[in-house]
Amino acid sequence: MTNSQHNSGRSAFTIPTSDVMTQLPTQFFASLVQNVNREINAGHDVINLGQGNPDTPTPPHIVKTLQESAENPLYHKYSPFSGYAFLKEAIAKRYKEDYNVDLDPDTEVAILFGGKTGLVQLPQVLLNPGDVCLVPDPGYPDYWSGVALAKAHMHFMPLLESNAFLPDYEAISAEDRAKAKLMYLNYPNNPTSATAPLSFYEDTVEFAVQNQIVVASDFAYGAIGYDGHRPVSFLQAPGAKEVGIEFYTLSKTYNMAGWRVGFALGNADIISKINLLQDHIYVSLFGGIQSAAAAALTSSQQCVTDLVARYESRRNAFYGALEHIGWQAAKPSGSFFSWLPVPEGFTSSTFADLLLREAKVAVAPGIGFGTHGEGYVRAGLLSDETRLREAVERIGKLNLFK
Repeated sequence: MTNSQHNSGRSAFTIPTSDVMTQLPTQFFASLVQNVNREINAGHDVINLGQGNPDTPTPPHIVKTLQESAENPLYHKYSPFSGYAFLKEAIAKRYKEDYNVDLDPDTEVAILFGGKTGLVQLPQVLLNPGDVCLVPDPGYPDYWSGVALAKAHMHFMPLLESNAFLPDYEAISAEDRAKAKLMYLNYPNNPTSATAPLSFYEDTVEFAVQNQIVVASDFAYGAIGYDGHRPVSFLQAPGAKEVGIEFYTLSKTYNMAGWRVGFALGNADIISKINLLQDHIYVSLFGGIQSAAAAALTSSQQCVTDLVARYESRRNAFYGALEHIGWQAAKPSGSFFSWLPVPEGFTSSTFADLLLREAKVAVAPGIGFGTHGEGYVRAGLLSDETRLREAVERIGKLNLFK
């Protein structure tokens, strides 16, 4: 009997899809990756500045700790659900040394499978369907994903160059303030590369208290500041722990993007909610990785100093080349991104398409980060200085700037 004969008379089997899955935002940058790969597969030498993936390896002493820890039979068993105490103590020690912020390792630190996991989980533990979340525009698109999974709504806060790419709380309507339960902030900022002063976070705490809005500070690029300035942590503001939490990750600070180690830090009630949700989803990170993460946090931080110096040198080389071709843009004060205005006559997407097609240089269109990202492209300082200069030279040959 053939399959068609065997199946005759049966109705077709349909795989259901939940409403939540259909409401997830489109992964804008998947098409960017496809376009870059198409050019590479065609044999072209593409300089990819559109990525956000660190290009240098994890420091050797961290790798060595993982190699040694992998032989420890203790770590071959399930880790404690909320993670090992030694790792939470290590992050608390690092925050005290770097930011003079006191954290209780037992109640104010949660270990995450990378910072993204916590950013997406947070709306699920705080928001109900129909609640409102304040989201920066432009901003990291995975904030949108977390809100969608919680079946909540977003109100976008424009980040404008005229306001140093900081949100204007006075511009948020009374209605949106009343409905909002959660707010994302991200400094040093992806994609604009802006940093925030302590006074901004002090204003943020006051705004949060007045409107009963939880603050979620995404501090993924917290180690990367330039011109002798260390980025400010939200938790340095008086009262910050009463109104919110901060997310930190080892991905950028120690070139550990693939290791998936992050933390949520701050308000004990929110931390307990995150841990409870994670108890239902995960058993904690492999103990060997937790051991290596603790080594990263507690050993010499010279590798971090060297990394920031490398990015700053790249920034200076890149912007020197931009100035040479007449592309005027403000230097970033933090992160490893550049936020560059597109020339007249282009959208961010058409300009990015032109650079990839004609110059074989990939950048990320600003529209992928939100409506107010239009008019800009994001370029990463994630190639060496020679390649960064070459990228600008290729663009300069298109004669787009005067």
